[in-house]
Amino acid sequence: MRALDIGSTGLTAQQTNVETMSQNLANSTTTAFKAERPEFQDLLYQDLRRAGNNSTDQGTLLPVGIQVGLGVKTGAISRDTGQGAVKATENSLDVAIQGRGYFQVQLPDGSTAYSRDGSFKLSAEGTIVTSQGYTVQPAITVPNNAQSISINSSGEVEITLQGETTPTQLGQFQLATFV
Repeated sequence: MRALDIGSTGLTAQQTNVETMSQNLANSTTTAFKAERPEFQDLLYQDLRRAGNNSTDQGTLLPVGIQVGLGVKTGAISRDTGQGAVKATENSLDVAIQGRGYFQVQLPDGSTAYSRDGSFKLSAEGTIVTSQGYTVQPAITVPNNAQSISINSSGEVEITLQGETTPTQLGQFQLATFV
């Protein structure tokens, strides 16, 4: 039955919608989470009667036709890449990106991943890493004798060494952008 098939496409689309909303709600407080939004589109339409066809043997033409839709499907799930709220913390390694761009991190297999989560830590070797321990690229290592670490608005990482007043620049975060 066509009606049940059409109805089932709507239920499947609604399930995708509810799953996406659940995912957004579950991650709403996750640092740098980007909400998703499903986009739906019509399936094909079937012409039962075409406009302009004869409706009688005398040549009367139909002014309008009859089209029946065959349902709906999920066309895409887009990600909201807009700027989220920036929250101040007491961690000198926490960084927020204002505008476009992603931090580049190296995964254990050597591939590069991208994240907007700027909750950085120091590894046992002094390298700046993500909360999962992935090295931020380019790698920046803070020496053990650093007294303080600061990151300016350009992403430059500076330290102050014991007995010195002038900060030393260690490196700079490089952001990746995509079309």
